[in-house]
Amino acid sequence: MDSFLIANPKGGVGKSTLATNLAGFFARQGLRVMLGDIDRQQSSREWLRLRSPALPRIATWDIEPDQPARPPKETTHVVLDSPAGLHGKKLGQVLKLVRRVIVPLQPSIFDILATRQFLDRLLEEKEVRKHEASRDMVAIVAMRVDARTRAAAELERFLADTRLPVVAHLRDTQNYVQAAAHGMSIFDLPPSRAAQDVEQWQPLLDWVRKPG
Repeated sequence: MDSFLIANPKGGVGKSTLATNLAGFFARQGLRVMLGDIDRQQSSREWLRLRSPALPRIATWDIEPDQPARPPKETTHVVLDSPAGLHGKKLGQVLKLVRRVIVPLQPSIFDILATRQFLDRLLEEKEVRKHEASRDMVAIVAMRVDARTRAAAELERFLADTRLPVVAHLRDTQNYVQAAAHGMSIFDLPPSRAAQDVEQWQPLLDWVRKPG
């Protein structure tokens, strides 16, 4: 089972956007995917309730009385959406369950400063240090930014000494908002409408599918 954590201690940076769309991509590939929400706001679970049965299926936790929540049987891919402020023992526990961590980050100085502290703690976690290069397990996705802008360049410079890759720059577009309102991902939209967004996702998808 291949599993991914979407994490950032700051709210409103795009964790649920990344989580729902990554799950939507896997589902479109015909994979048995579970979107697990460990956020108190349960944004991803609400998104699943909006999702049409006609779309590729995305499961959620299999919950039985007096039993811990777990992925449904035969699940091949798990995407975990996390709460703001995930840290300490809880973060360590979740890291044991996943192969890769994706950190969404907007090019705002407040978001950058908050995320930088989180990255420092994340890179000290035992599960991350096991990897010869941290970039094998952790990557940054720049949210609501054009890769050609000064803001994107500033973000890259700020993160340079972390040696973590910024694997994608996702633009600010109503496609994400409108798709989410119907329980959809950009991969469920007509190709003519979402072609630019799907193209921006490609480097992230390549990193997600890279062995390691």
